[in-house]
Amino acid sequence: MFYSLYNLFDINIFQYITVRAGIAFAISFFIALFLMPYFIKWAKKQKSSQPIYELAPKTHQQKVGTPTMGGIVFVFSTVIATLMTAKLNNIYVVGGLVVIILFALIGLQDDISKIIKNKNSAGLSPRAKMILQIIASLFVGGLLLGGHDTMLYVPFYKNPLVDMQYFALLFWIVVMVASTNAVNLTDGLDGLAVVPSIIAFFTLGALVYIAGNIVISQYLLLPSIKNCGELTIIVSAFVGSMIAFLWYNAHPAEVFMGDTGSLSIGGFMGYTAIVSKSEVLLLLIGFVFVMETISVILQVGSFKLRQKRVFLMAPIHHHFEQLGWKENKIIVRFWIIAFITNLLALLTLKVR
Repeated sequence: MFYSLYNLFDINIFQYITVRAGIAFAISFFIALFLMPYFIKWAKKQKSSQPIYELAPKTHQQKVGTPTMGGIVFVFSTVIATLMTAKLNNIYVVGGLVVIILFALIGLQDDISKIIKNKNSAGLSPRAKMILQIIASLFVGGLLLGGHDTMLYVPFYKNPLVDMQYFALLFWIVVMVASTNAVNLTDGLDGLAVVPSIIAFFTLGALVYIAGNIVISQYLLLPSIKNCGELTIIVSAFVGSMIAFLWYNAHPAEVFMGDTGSLSIGGFMGYTAIVSKSEVLLLLIGFVFVMETISVILQVGSFKLRQKRVFLMAPIHHHFEQLGWKENKIIVRFWIIAFITNLLALLTLKVR
């Protein structure tokens, strides 16, 4: 809508991505902030709360009855803000909206399954969830494959390592599926997943904007991706809506994002890394999510091979709970780790 004002009435300011990204942030933030109390009230009335599993730390029993699926609100806010501010004929914008909506729908199905079955239901089976995630990633990757750069880039090296060609599609699927599951695993404490996600999207938003700006990208010796800067608007809208969500998700949480939120965040995080050619750098940008995932892999692998546990409980945030750390201390320390690793990720841009 705002870009149309530029075309129709020659309002020059609306041609700039940074201006429309700021507007998208504000629209998304205020929509989510306004709608969330109504959603919480509705969800409580519908008893739409995620079951607290018996194996969870005992302190989590006080969370019983907290509404879930809050991700619906910030996904909706992001989509509306994007439709109002972005160029909708841009393939990267289309792909971004598709990945957010598809992964949100997978998460919604999982959340609804948990609520309906209740009593420690795990929702969709891991196999079904994985198949749906792969199908969604395949569809989004297919949208990109025709015109997107298939080169593989790594930090500290200005030239691409290799042209993945059609193998790029497989690689992109792995990135999106791994990213969405990593965020999902991290979403176990109030605000634990949302703040590292906000920080990661600030970094990824900067990378996408740089990649779409030929002058800045050439100066920093980074890959230049024509028209991808428009994706910055969705990133900004997503950040705005997640900050509004944090207002209600801060400890003690009034609402959980559910898989509806965590899967959409993770899927879009992987997609944004792919578009900005930062797939490998995502390991540092999303270090908190990587750490949580590795802790689960080590725990499961060790128990299967040695019948011994590496951690008191996995993911690793539960390990610290079992050590007696207060929930707020764990959350804030993980936020600090996310902030530091994203600073390091941005510093790599000057080392080529």
